[in-house]
Amino acid sequence: MQAGFRLGQRDNLLLLSVAAICPSTPPRTAFSMGSQRFSLLLLEPGEIYFEDFSVDVVREDEPTMLDVAELQASGRLKMCSKSLVFEPKGSACLPLIKIMYKDCTKIGRPGEESGRSDGDGSRLAIRCRQYSEMMDGNVVQPYRFVQRECTFLFHFHYAKLDECLQQICQLYRASTLPSYEQNSMIATIVYSRHSRVKFNPLWLTSLYERTIAEFQVKTINPLVVNPGRLLITNAFIYVQYYNNLHMNSVFKMNIRSITGLTKHRYLLRQIGLKIRWDANSSLYLAFRNETDRDECWRCITELPDYVVAEQTPESMTLKWQNGYVSNYDYLLYLNGLADRSVEDLTQYPVFPWIVTDYTSSELDLTDPGIYRDLSKPVGALNPERLERLRSRFDEMAEPKFLYGSHYSTPGFVLYYLVRKYPELMLCLQNGKFDHPDRMFNCVADAFHNCLHNMSDFKELIPEFYDTDEQGGFLQNTQKIDFGTRFDGTPVGHVALPPWAQNSPDRFVRVLREALESDYVSARLHHWIDLIFGYKQQGPAAHAADNVFYHLCYEGSVDLGTISDLAARHALEVQISEFGQIPKQLFRTAHVAKTLALPVSVSGGPDTVERPLTLRLETEYCSHKDEITAVAIERPTGNIFTTSKDGTMTCYGMGEKRKIRSVQLSDLPISSVQIACDRSVILGVWDNTILIYNFDFGKISSTIRAHDDAVSCVSYLPSHGLLVSGSWDCSLKIWNNYHNDSVVGYHVLEEKIVSVDTATGERGEIRVAVGLQSGELLLYELDARTVNRPTSYTRDNHKVLQQHRAPINEVKFNGRGQLVASCADDRLMYVTDADSRMTVCRKELPEVVRCLCWTPDGRHLLLGDRTGRLHVWNMLQGLVECVVAIHKVCVYRLQCFDDGRVISCGKDDNNYCIKVWSVAT
Repeated sequence: MQAGFRLGQRDNLLLLSVAAICPSTPPRTAFSMGSQRFSLLLLEPGEIYFEDFSVDVVREDEPTMLDVAELQASGRLKMCSKSLVFEPKGSACLPLIKIMYKDCTKIGRPGEESGRSDGDGSRLAIRCRQYSEMMDGNVVQPYRFVQRECTFLFHFHYAKLDECLQQICQLYRASTLPSYEQNSMIATIVYSRHSRVKFNPLWLTSLYERTIAEFQVKTINPLVVNPGRLLITNAFIYVQYYNNLHMNSVFKMNIRSITGLTKHRYLLRQIGLKIRWDANSSLYLAFRNETDRDECWRCITELPDYVVAEQTPESMTLKWQNGYVSNYDYLLYLNGLADRSVEDLTQYPVFPWIVTDYTSSELDLTDPGIYRDLSKPVGALNPERLERLRSRFDEMAEPKFLYGSHYSTPGFVLYYLVRKYPELMLCLQNGKFDHPDRMFNCVADAFHNCLHNMSDFKELIPEFYDTDEQGGFLQNTQKIDFGTRFDGTPVGHVALPPWAQNSPDRFVRVLREALESDYVSARLHHWIDLIFGYKQQGPAAHAADNVFYHLCYEGSVDLGTISDLAARHALEVQISEFGQIPKQLFRTAHVAKTLALPVSVSGGPDTVERPLTLRLETEYCSHKDEITAVAIERPTGNIFTTSKDGTMTCYGMGEKRKIRSVQLSDLPISSVQIACDRSVILGVWDNTILIYNFDFGKISSTIRAHDDAVSCVSYLPSHGLLVSGSWDCSLKIWNNYHNDSVVGYHVLEEKIVSVDTATGERGEIRVAVGLQSGELLLYELDARTVNRPTSYTRDNHKVLQQHRAPINEVKFNGRGQLVASCADDRLMYVTDADSRMTVCRKELPEVVRCLCWTPDGRHLLLGDRTGRLHVWNMLQGLVECVVAIHKVCVYRLQCFDDGRVISCGKDDNNYCIKVWSVAT
């Protein structure tokens, strides 16, 4: 998969992200930090680190300056946008010291107030009310806040104090302003500093590289951003960071190594871009505005070295529907497609609660009673709580919402992951862990709260189903001291349900099996409708009790247009903390997963398939103009064709010869169908339907069917039903084929060019109609009453698809579930008739004139106007092969059986019918 993550890769990406912002992130088996102890996670979320200086520091307590200094050390002073951080050098036992500008009472040279000289002028005095000590003893633990007046004296070794003092004083003044004004002033300082930085051409790999574009960006990782400059050349992408956080000042990526490039939403703004390379590496960037982001995307994708073929959503859905992609991987893919990423905790991938039984000693995955109702959001699973929420909703002023908290926020994500990434929780909660009794201590308790608590509606995260990681996030392997609960027990590993047998690995494996079970597979599309689909917003969301606070939704507010700094800051805080609804991916109901797979693919996704090949068996030429239709009488093996020359021919597969060629009209014959009694039904441009008796060799009936040319007919043998379409914009349904047997009459607004009929899985009669305007319509008729004379209006249909040009042909698959359509816009669509969802969309190099399904439904054959046959693999969602079967054009295709294909086309000046044998 290109736009999602493969199994196990998602967690590795988060590990890489944390490592990037926290170089001292501990290995999984230890909690001590490495040699570089400072990281952006020690700052406030989103705080900017500018630069550092080599200093000696002395701390002197107030009120007397004569006391012996409590701390004296050498190290690095980190200048950040909201704080100063001192990292001692050498001893790992000494804590890092963070001084917030807002807690400072005086910043300047020592002795300024008394008029005394500072000697060499290289000392900085900072007086503060409180400071915090971090990483004491080099252990991940809550920060120690020291609340007392004291003064820190920093002696600068190399830097000139004047150069940094002005910047520190600016940031100090900013801290005295309201939050929104402080952020605005910091943004101005950041922009001013970074605008003066130019990319050093010495970092280029080759002298022959050509610069394409340059942008100011921020690299996004969990809870932190790091500004830099993005440079695109004809061969590489460079990111030059503005600080020295990383060992290498410039990150470099070869354009050829890119495996994916996707646009993302960041804080409800379309300014994000994710670049993926290798197996499990990615770079998440945020731009200043959408214009810069789109320009960067265009520059990269137009480079000759960029050779990525992105997986289309329709193809991925098709693979999932047919079992080539697991439920787990498909949900990861949809999360990525909906802008959710492990680099952004405000939009972390969301997964559903599946199992509801966390108390039994054994879990029977074949028992439907253990599963959650996936057609309902978490908030609607408890009827009593839902009733109280609805009552509150009715009394609420606009804009109304059912749920006052979201199903995925940074706090909820870290609620689950605090044992694995404690640094992230300390960063999010200002150096503290949550109260021990509110932490994720027990799976059963967490699920119980999600069912009964009036403010807890959270879903799960991918880690609960990631068997590669074996449930490591559930154990306190780093032995972090999270505190003691009310009953005196320390917070340790998460308590698992009895059926997990105290094994995180078993717990995750059972949940994964439940996620991939037939019961869940048959219903997962309902949950997708709620989170990513048509039940996410609008009337369908109200009907499904799936309404959240309005600021959670994409498009609810455009931050770029808000000039009031206070209002904008309040919205940014709300958006980042409350949670964001994923980008809506589907406007119609999502297709269900096909549980009964074809025998040929029962081996699963790894089954190796060879491309379909064709061998010409025989051909004959019998028409003088374009061949308009082909039909097969399967009991006899006869092939019937019609043409614009007004003739009908019959070729016998058994005799291997042409049996009959008859001139039936002076005008073109548009279509041909074979009835159960061997009557041949023909649509003619003279407005009639001809019934030809093959046994007697004559026309037995002429039906004055329409007021303009009959453009298409379709016969449904199981119900003796004939459907005809015309250029007079009418659709008629006939009980068999007699002048007085019309049982349905539909008036449309465009010429009808193609029809097909099928019986649905519920026994209903389905009619697909292709119009000259490009619309694909679907009618559903009740098989029990269809033979009674009645009339229908235009409202008795639904629009399945909209092509940009006239449709050429529409065809149902054998089950009547999928409708394939092709048009002059060079697009081929496969649409699910039940949900109206597009399951395939493919733009071909040439206009597709015709199509047909193979009997097993595994392939869709497409004939284009250049004479080529495109074989579309329905199970994998790709063009399997392209074969030249005619020299000029393919007019019609039909599958004779599993092993033979009939094609009608033009070779030079001959109009030919060819029979091909099929091999795989």
